[in-house]
Amino acid sequence: MKRLLAVSALLMATPLCAYAGADFVKGDSTLGGSAELGATLTTGNTDTSSIKARLTLKQELGNWENQYDFNGLYSEDTGSVTAKRYGTNLQGNYRFDPSSYLFVNGSYIVDTFTGYDHTATMSAGYGYRVYQGADSFFDVEFGPGYITQRLDDEQSALKGYRTEDSVVAHGVAKFEWDISKTSKFKQQFIADYGDKLLASSETSITANIIGALAMKFSVIVRYNEEPLDNKKSTDTESNMTLLYSF
Repeated sequence: MKRLLAVSALLMATPLCAYAGADFVKGDSTLGGSAELGATLTTGNTDTSSIKARLTLKQELGNWENQYDFNGLYSEDTGSVTAKRYGTNLQGNYRFDPSSYLFVNGSYIVDTFTGYDHTATMSAGYGYRVYQGADSFFDVEFGPGYITQRLDDEQSALKGYRTEDSVVAHGVAKFEWDISKTSKFKQQFIADYGDKLLASSETSITANIIGALAMKFSVIVRYNEEPLDNKKSTDTESNMTLLYSF
């Protein structure tokens, strides 16, 4: 783990030469995205380490706008794993015009500290741009979905079953604001309501450092209305990462 963190630090120190605020622009490129990486290491009286990585891609194919999101988090404290979460979120948007679109979304998440082996969600529906300003926009999405959660061995033995499945109402709200030419604010809220409410919120601020390199601070809150035995309803995750846009 320490060797991995050292390599990560070297990679983050590599000079880059594009503009960090450059995002995917419709009609400008068929593919764009960003990669972010953060790592911490403490030794001595406290021996801890963690690494956070994320890759986000956007692709344009005619009226289709596809989004690919891959992320992972790993932490250790004095030799014991304290966080291990990774997953992917894929979405395709078919645009009728600049304001309205249909979407198809699929996500797969592994989080070994929730009592579930994995959580998979599929949803589809309608999206609409409620507001479009010169430097900001606000989108909402809603539609039906289906969620399945596979319990780990311990929870499966306690509950007497292996999976929890539910039809859900899926909703998303997204807001982005270009504070300046070199800084951006993003807020996204996702909710899936069926047999129980599962929700998440991600708030982030990105500020350009130099070239394609930017600093990103984010706070992620995840909520499970009915957590498994001895688990908490709310998890929070705060990250400071370096981000490279391409």
